[in-house]
Amino acid sequence: MIDILLVILVFFLVSQNRKVSARVDGVEKELAALKQMIAEGGYDPAIAPRPVREEAAEAVLEEMRAEEPDAVQAAQADENIPEATAAVTEADETVTEPPRPVREKPSRENLESYLGARWPVWVGGVALAFGGIFLVRYSIEAGLLGPAARLTLAALFGLLLMAGGEIVRRKALPKISELYANAMIPGALTAAGAVTLLGTVFAAYAFYEFIGSGTAFVLLALVSFAVIALSLLHGQALAGLGLLGSLVTPLLVTTDAPNANALFLFLGITWLAVNAASRIRRWTVVPMLANIGTGLWVLVYAAIGTGFDPLPPTLTMLVMIAGTIFLWPGQQYSAAAGTGWASLLKRPPLKITLSLSIMIVLCALATVASGTSTGIDPQFAFLAVIATLAALGAARAYAFWPTIMSAAGAVLGTLITALSLLDYIAPEGADGTPIPLPLSGNEIAVSLLLGAIFTLLGFAALRRFRREEKEFSIVWALLMGAMPVTLGFISFLNFGNFFRDWTHGLYGLAIGAALIAAAEWLFRKGEDDRIDWPANLAVAGSFAGLTLALHALTNGIVTTVLVSVLGFAYLMAMRVRAWPALPWMMAAAIVIVFGRIAWEPTLIGANSLGTTPFFNALLIGYGIPTLLAIVSAWLLRGSSDFRVRNIMQALASLSALITIAVLVHHAMNGGKLSGDVPTLGEQSIYTLITIGFSGILMKLDLKTPSPVFRFGSMIAGVVATANVLSLHVFALNPFFSGEDTGPWPFVNLLLLGYLLPALAYALVAYLARGRRPVPYVAMLAVSGAVLGFLWATLSVRRFWQGTNIADWKGFIPGETYTYSVVWLIIGVGLLVLGSKLDAKSIRLASAGLVLIAVLKVFLIDMSNLEGILRALSFIGLGAVLIGIGLFYQRILVKKSDEPDTDSKESTA
Repeated sequence: MIDILLVILVFFLVSQNRKVSARVDGVEKELAALKQMIAEGGYDPAIAPRPVREEAAEAVLEEMRAEEPDAVQAAQADENIPEATAAVTEADETVTEPPRPVREKPSRENLESYLGARWPVWVGGVALAFGGIFLVRYSIEAGLLGPAARLTLAALFGLLLMAGGEIVRRKALPKISELYANAMIPGALTAAGAVTLLGTVFAAYAFYEFIGSGTAFVLLALVSFAVIALSLLHGQALAGLGLLGSLVTPLLVTTDAPNANALFLFLGITWLAVNAASRIRRWTVVPMLANIGTGLWVLVYAAIGTGFDPLPPTLTMLVMIAGTIFLWPGQQYSAAAGTGWASLLKRPPLKITLSLSIMIVLCALATVASGTSTGIDPQFAFLAVIATLAALGAARAYAFWPTIMSAAGAVLGTLITALSLLDYIAPEGADGTPIPLPLSGNEIAVSLLLGAIFTLLGFAALRRFRREEKEFSIVWALLMGAMPVTLGFISFLNFGNFFRDWTHGLYGLAIGAALIAAAEWLFRKGEDDRIDWPANLAVAGSFAGLTLALHALTNGIVTTVLVSVLGFAYLMAMRVRAWPALPWMMAAAIVIVFGRIAWEPTLIGANSLGTTPFFNALLIGYGIPTLLAIVSAWLLRGSSDFRVRNIMQALASLSALITIAVLVHHAMNGGKLSGDVPTLGEQSIYTLITIGFSGILMKLDLKTPSPVFRFGSMIAGVVATANVLSLHVFALNPFFSGEDTGPWPFVNLLLLGYLLPALAYALVAYLARGRRPVPYVAMLAVSGAVLGFLWATLSVRRFWQGTNIADWKGFIPGETYTYSVVWLIIGVGLLVLGSKLDAKSIRLASAGLVLIAVLKVFLIDMSNLEGILRALSFIGLGAVLIGIGLFYQRILVKKSDEPDTDSKESTA
């Protein structure tokens, strides 16, 4: 069935080709007839284009009219005047026809071009290859020839096809190779011959056993290399065929004793041959396929697992990287095309660099994940491959993806090594003690050495590309500090000694010192008209390296304090060097301190913390970084860089708030930093701290205007209000929680939980009038009023119910009546206060509270109270309401012509 379909396809394409050829013959006949008509003069001069001679004659006559009008008139009167004729003849000799524009190659071919000029070529080549195969098949089925004769004829047929391709190439028209570079008849014939030869060699080995595995391997390799060499004459498609034959050859030839050295030697030579041809013809697709194919062989070899030797694939990968650096693309693309981050991601040759980077990293990760091996340590093989790939990134400006992928591969490989030890179960010795992890030290050495290599390569890349390649130099300036510190931390956390690790400590000190020297070098040669990102990133890298050293050489609270001291030292270094990145290191130090606090709030361990309130290790561990942050924010108050100034103010404010809150929490919980739900007393202290913090920030903003203080004060007020509404009113309210309020009549839990926060809210709201938005001031005032109302109400209940005021006790008549009296008194008091302060918001709060009292009297007192209490409740309510009405009338009459204070607040 396949044979019939193939014959039909070939017949169809041949017929289409014949139609195209017939149309071309018709066009050529019409062109010849037109030339004959022109030669015989059988055309209309009126519509023919004017020759250059007539145009030149008219130009000469116009010039003669301007110079000698009389001579021109005489010349026009007599057509046979020799002077005019001579002038026209001379003009004809000087004026030349302008060159015809070169016809551009069409950007897109039509269907006829594909059907007539391209598809028949390759389908014809495939048909020839199938023809040779079918011929051999027929000879086998008919028994006409013996095996040796069949193979000989097949080989001769393949050689004849390749020879025919060369003959056609030499006699082909030059324009054909330009227009149909991917569909050249010589290339199709050569490809068909190559397929025939490859099939012949494989048949001789696999079916007839005329040759051994070694001979078959060599012959298949020679044919593949010959095809790659001929691709220089016949195009990139033929090179792809040769590459495919080379990659498939090890699969076709099997042996009982496979040799990994021979396999990867062959693959390396194939890769070099393909890239050498690609360099000559400037191909990018075939090298990409070579990278992918070779990488897949390495992955397959690593996946087999038995007898894995990292040395052969490692050498092949090193050859691939070195060939990319020096052979192809080499220095052909040293001048980067375009600038900017977008061009950096798409720099040519993108296909080659991206495919190489991905495959090399995958192979390196497979090598390090393989575990034990029969050859060199996989750790060192991984180190060599990743370091060489990073060297490619530092050597060529177009190697952005090798740079990024090498960094990612280094981190992933180190993590794979660390994670592989998590499942290790330490066996116990004879005395019952666990046997240490089977670490040989290679894990630490490889991690630290690989990080140091990135630092050295960063120096080289910055020395070479800093002026011409701005974005690329930024990438390397980041990696030269980030990579050694990242790999160092991974190694320290997984393989280091947490008490004191001199290896990682000295390593961090060396990295920090080297990057400080790099910053000095870069700033000395920097530019003044822009931000020198590489130099500033070197400063950040030095801080990161020294931070690693502190974590390795110290522990606990000492590390936390010294990190903040290190950041402050960088800030003070501004007195010596005006490097923009120096104050940012103090901000980074405080952020690291926050991270350490989040990881271990006690800093020294819960058992070593102690129970002394305030004067304990927390005061040192939290207080010193906070003090340094506050001093840093004060020193930066006049900094021209408003961003670092604002960030330091925010960090200092937050650090102070956290320090006070943690000290209070420790004192309120018996010397422990537990995660239990706080009591109302503890939460009240937090509320007082937060609302007080809001007021302090507001005063600082009034003295030294800052968006951090302005918005920070309002954020603190909102947070405190949220706590009030959720905790004070509901969750921690003694009426719902049943918490005992204490034995003392006035100084008790209600004072701390409600009255003091109410006074604090009132004070902050008073200070915020005219200085903060009206809704924010109203929020503070309402929160204070709610707290004051709750204090009064709960105090009444405590007076009647005792220290426990839980809701399950119910209400008694005297208690119910007292609520009405107290609420009316508070309402009248707010009315007086609002009148005195000329604050409409307070007067409105008074009206609201009085309304609540009225509703309570009519809805509750009328049904629950009896006798004299019911009468007194309504009499008192009526008297108060009449008095309030009279008071309001006087206020409104007196203030009718005066602007209200709250209107001023709204305009502020």
